[in-house]
Amino acid sequence: MEDLDFTTFIKKVKQYSAIDLSQYKEAQMKRRLTTLYTKKGFASFTAFFDAMVRDKELYYEFLDRMTINVSEFWRNPNRWEVLERKFIPEMARVSRRLKCWSAACSTGEEPYTLAMIMAELGVLESSQIVATDIDEGALEKARRAIYPDRSLRDVPQTYIKKYFHQKDMTFSIVDLLKKQIRFSKQNLLHDPFDTQFDLIICRNVMIYFTEEAKHLLYHKFSRALKPGGLLFVGSTEQIFSPGQYEFETADTFIYRKRTAHV
Repeated sequence: MEDLDFTTFIKKVKQYSAIDLSQYKEAQMKRRLTTLYTKKGFASFTAFFDAMVRDKELYYEFLDRMTINVSEFWRNPNRWEVLERKFIPEMARVSRRLKCWSAACSTGEEPYTLAMIMAELGVLESSQIVATDIDEGALEKARRAIYPDRSLRDVPQTYIKKYFHQKDMTFSIVDLLKKQIRFSKQNLLHDPFDTQFDLIICRNVMIYFTEEAKHLLYHKFSRALKPGGLLFVGSTEQIFSPGQYEFETADTFIYRKRTAHV
């Protein structure tokens, strides 16, 4: 009965929201959501779903638990430094109008990190950054752009002074960066992707998906990139056999879409 309860929940969620939980690792997802509905006082997934439909805040909590919105600026700083020192300058030499996408952007730390780097390199205002996530609550926080001091622990001091306003123990992003990022809702597994991106950042998301879902997404990301464009993934998300997606390894956790002559 427990398995039927969860299977029915998966079907109802997909009908209601187009979110396909069967594409996520089952044991991991089931454990997290069971903890949530038990904490909220429900006895089954069925009861939890019915309450979720009535209560938007509960639905947002479900999305938050499902996606684990843990993010911070400059996460794995040495990887961002490689982008800043090497790859974005290389791309900017070819075109100063870069098209970038932060996929599954959570509460916005990732696209704002990219925006700071691009501002420092003088290409932000001529470029485009889109940032998407499935969780509307997370997107609202991203648009508000107010963060606790712990989120900034890896941000260089020069960047903190230049791109944040401090009030007590919180830091807000300056308008220069906020106006350059377009946030919108997107379901990576279900929705179509835009194309001709120079850079796609999708980090610490693939770990939640099944192998089949990862395979689908890497193909979609490849099609969304320009030839020579880059995909930047998380520190536990190495792509094995990148060639099957028309990628080659450009650096640690950074993959380049092959150009026609390769």
